Amino acid sequence: MVALPIYLDNHATTRTDPRVVTAMLPYFTDIYGNPASSNHRFGQEAAAAVATARAQVVGLIGAQPASINFNSGDTESNNLALKGVAWALRARRDHPVAVVTEHHAVLDPLARLQRDGFQVTLLPVDEHGRVDPQAVAAALTPRTALVSVMLANNEIGTLQPLAVIAEQCAAAGVLLHTDAAQAVGKTPVAVDDLGVDLLSFSGHKLYGPKGIGVLYIRKRSPRIRLVPLQEGGGQEHNLRSGTLPVPLIVGLGAACALAKVELAADAAHAAGLRDRLEQGLRQRVPGLVVNGHPTDRLPGNLNVSIPGVQGEALLLALKDVAVSSGSACTTASRESSHVLRAIGRDVELAEASLRFGVGRFNTGAEIDWVIEQVAREAARLRSMSAAFATPTSAD
Repeated sequence: MVALPIYLDNHATTRTDPRVVTAMLPYFTDIYGNPASSNHRFGQEAAAAVATARAQVVGLIGAQPASINFNSGDTESNNLALKGVAWALRARRDHPVAVVTEHHAVLDPLARLQRDGFQVTLLPVDEHGRVDPQAVAAALTPRTALVSVMLANNEIGTLQPLAVIAEQCAAAGVLLHTDAAQAVGKTPVAVDDLGVDLLSFSGHKLYGPKGIGVLYIRKRSPRIRLVPLQEGGGQEHNLRSGTLPVPLIVGLGAACALAKVELAADAAHAAGLRDRLEQGLRQRVPGLVVNGHPTDRLPGNLNVSIPGVQGEALLLALKDVAVSSGSACTTASRESSHVLRAIGRDVELAEASLRFGVGRFNTGAEIDWVIEQVAREAARLRSMSAAFATPTSAD
């Protein structure tokens, strides 16, 4: 017997690990000073906690403590990276480049820059959602300021060849940013190995609290200049003014420390359950289509399309299973996934998709129960569709 409901939407957000909550609690009631108040013990203890958390982030992704800038989350990080660099370099470089399958936290800031007169290039992807590094290189011009390529796609889990792209950007003197919200804590991420100049991620995607994130900014010469989004007290290296949320920062640091220790075990656990889910659905759901790269993808990601079934209808039928039909940030929209359309899925398949996000706290019993429920409800919904003919083989 499994406990219901079952949560399989770990790309949208993760449960805060109880060990992270325990680490945070004293900073709400006992150690509650402002880190900027350095003239008394309360502020000094808070500042020490922030420094510890910064070191814990460094321990997970590499880099130097001075390269870690705290903010409210991945969306703010992406906005600061894209707009901050673009505004700083506008006089001589007004050309950002990104990939069509980026999250809207990248696409929408780029759309804003385009409305403000910047020349934006969005590159296509192949049928697995990967951008061709040679296409990136071909898109670079003397006016290119920044390239932004998501490390791991939030819908289909595909990993991008970022290290190769980094070499091309470096050779052209172009900065490289990556939205790594889905990757950090789920797969090995080392900024030096990737060769990125800027990297964004959020605490709530790796079993930390919501409302806290990081923008990594490379500190080696030449210096990267950014125009801040907000100004005030000059916190976070004058890039993100405002009193630091110490409990959230402590929670993010604790989540990073846990991820560093448990990364391999977490990845193996998630991949094993993901494969169990995929195999079970392939056996029970004829015609199942798996979206994304078959091997180079996040360990806990499974995105499938079920021909003859509306994803929204299946979501409603799966009352005790928390899954998504796409990005959690765009599920209020009735448009089909821009990611699935970019990899060549037609509207029917794009609207027949489910995204499963397997995580740290899921179990094999839950996966087996979900397989049964999805198979049963898919068969029921298909039986109601006169237009559907059962495929003879699975994709």
